Formats: sequence, C-alpha cells, structure tokens
Amino acid sequence: MTGARKTLLYARPGIVVTIDRFTVGRNTYRVAHLTHLRSTRGPHDRIAVRAVATSGAMIGGVGLLLGFTGGLQRLTAGAYLIFGAVLLVPALLATVGDRWRPPAYELWGVYQGEEVLLFSADDERQFGQVTRALLRAREMNRYGGWNEPLASADPWRPSR
Repeated sequence: MTGARKTLLYARPGIVVTIDRFTVGRNTYRVAHLTHLRSTRGPHDRIAVRAVATSGAMIGGVGLLLGFTGGLQRLTAGAYLIFGAVLLVPALLATVGDRWRPPAYELWGVYQGEEVLLFSADDERQFGQVTRALLRAREMNRYGGWNEPLASADPWRPSR
C-alpha cells in the first residue's frame, strides 16, 4: 500500500476518514465499495411526537363532544377565540419539540449491495465535515489517490 492510500482526511474520536477506509465506531467501510450516498434527517423526537398526537386527540375529542352535545351553539365569541387558540397547541408543541431536540443528520449509502446507515450526528458542522471528507475520499479513490489529477501531471512545455 502506498503512502497516498493512507492519507488522512478527517479524524476525531470514533470517526476516521482516509482515502481507502471510512471508520465510525467499530464499523469500517471500504470507500471503493460505498455507492449511492445520500443525506437525510432522522425521525422527530418521540416525546414531541407523542405530545402532539395526545394534545391533538384531546382537542379533537373535546370539539366532537361539544359538537354532539350542542355545546358549540351556546359558546360566546370569546370562547370561540379561546377554542381557536387551543387548536394551535399541537402546532406549537411540534415547533418547540423540533427546536428543543432537532432530528439528527444521517448519511446513508449502499455498501456491498445493502443500504446501511453510515453516520449520524446531531451537530450539523461535524456532519458536513465528515460528509465532505467522505466525498473527497471517493473522488481521490476514483483517481487512484491523486489529489488533483491535472495539477499533479507534469505538463508538456516546448523547448526554447
């Protein structure tokens, strides 16, 4: 193996990207075998999803109960405004949940014919650095380890 094949592109505790390998935790992937890379956002926080579903169901149940018992006809204009404001509670809970615990950034790819989650991070900056390093490794692997194929070639110069 040449020295160029060991070029380190990214290294942090638990994450190493070289031209030849991508290591996250105990999982190591050969860069040459990684295809169809794509980044997505992970699922929403379970507590936030449950809070939105519960509040929506409770508000819907109260609305149905008032509708079937004829209680909506007896409500004043102020009560309708309050009921309308309460209908916004699930949307507010969803917004607060996504701000408080945003979905993780995920990097997926196909490795040896199987789709796998390669990397997941809460930090957008770290995710971007790892993703860019892995894309650089794929490009360098494609060019046989050359950083810049045209820049590393010796150009022809006419003799004077």
